[in-house]
Amino acid sequence: MGTENSDERSISWLLLKLAVFTVCVPGTATVWLPLYVLFPALRQRPIEWNAATAGAIVLMAAGASGYLWCALEFAFVGRGTPAPIDMPRRLVVQGLYRYVRNPMYISALLVLVGESALFRSWHMLEYSAVIAIGFHFFVLFHEEPTLRRKMGPEYVKYCEDVARWSPRLTRRRRGHAV
Repeated sequence: MGTENSDERSISWLLLKLAVFTVCVPGTATVWLPLYVLFPALRQRPIEWNAATAGAIVLMAAGASGYLWCALEFAFVGRGTPAPIDMPRRLVVQGLYRYVRNPMYISALLVLVGESALFRSWHMLEYSAVIAIGFHFFVLFHEEPTLRRKMGPEYVKYCEDVARWSPRLTRRRRGHAV
């Protein structure tokens, strides 16, 4: 019974940390910074309700859903959060991670591109491109080396099987699709 209570507290603590990180980091990059700091005039721009608006909302919903799915996988499967200082203790290779190594970043970019379309803003699209470049360099020079060091051969094999940015429906093994 004591272990059950400990597990519940552990999950509750993970979910609280996940919520705080989500509001502070992706929330800042996808909502607060672009709409309140960089481009506040966008908030006053009227939204035209048409097919493009619907498409933008679908992109933003897909991005938010993808992020939440991955973040919950980190908590429940990996026993950690997306925060670099509280990374998962186990490698997460299920869910969206079966198809692409960085679905959280892709999800955040979907939100930003959806916002760019919603507000018909080239500046938001440029901001999205800058964020995408930042994600790429962060993954290349910090995240992947850290994961190789902490997760070892399991992560190296995962990198061989699953692409960094372009999702594929099958996993690659030793030079061929499975």
